[in-house]
Amino acid sequence: MTDQRRKVLLVDDSPLNITILGEALAKDYEIAVATNGADALVMAAGPRPPDLILLDIIMPGMDGMEVCAALKADPLTSDVPVIFITAMTTEEDETRGLAAGAVDYITKPFSIPIVKARVRTHVELKAQRDLLRELSTIDGLTGIANRRRLDEFCAREWKRAQRAGAPLSVVMADIDHFKAYNDTYGHAAGDDCLRAVAQALGRAVQRPTDLVARYGGEEFAAVLPDTDAQGARHIAEAMRQAVADLALEHTASSVAAHVTISAGTATAVAASGATLEGLFAAADERLYAAKQQGRNRVEAGPGAD
Repeated sequence: MTDQRRKVLLVDDSPLNITILGEALAKDYEIAVATNGADALVMAAGPRPPDLILLDIIMPGMDGMEVCAALKADPLTSDVPVIFITAMTTEEDETRGLAAGAVDYITKPFSIPIVKARVRTHVELKAQRDLLRELSTIDGLTGIANRRRLDEFCAREWKRAQRAGAPLSVVMADIDHFKAYNDTYGHAAGDDCLRAVAQALGRAVQRPTDLVARYGGEEFAAVLPDTDAQGARHIAEAMRQAVADLALEHTASSVAAHVTISAGTATAVAASGATLEGLFAAADERLYAAKQQGRNRVEAGPGAD
């Protein structure tokens, strides 16, 4: 999120409080607004979750304590920090709020400088945690996402797709005759090849909501939220072409004089009873089919069944 402002979600049923807080924070953050707990939960679990939530406790319907508990119980939102801003001022109230999972507790009437200082502190802490998590989920050789990051991303996006009834697509790709490449040019050159291919695949998959990861060895995976089978085929073909365009010499290949990849795609609607494991298995089967059909090609199908 280095090219975007950090996002703060304001949750309050008072238009006056929303206006005051929004005007105070809009210069430094992207502001989103919800006036009830149900809407706040939907927005917090969206494709781009907030970096911080300022949450009122006394609201109609779900109160702030219930909202905070729901946020912390959901893997999609559990790591989003929550600051309560509330007229409930007793020590017991504050203790209960912090026990519910909030990182801070501000009482009304609030001081704008205090609110801004505490928001800044917790947004910066969140940014540091995000950076540490990102560094732990990068493949050391290629610089793209590693298997851990892939697994975490898939779990989150599958859950999000289930909620929305939206399609999720996977592309599995493999460098053709990579063992022969290593045998011919040496393992140092093989590492250079892996790095170049990984970066080419990353450039081919351009949406910030998508993920390209090293799956293992010379195999890569792309996970494409809200993408149907036709879109997955299009992206897989762009990935194949991006690697071909590198024009990396591969004299030991029986496919071409340069490095190529084979790819398989699969698409599923998470709410239809399909499974994430089945989705990856289907993409892997089509990758195998692409190899059987001569390599340097994409095999796509309508779904994960």
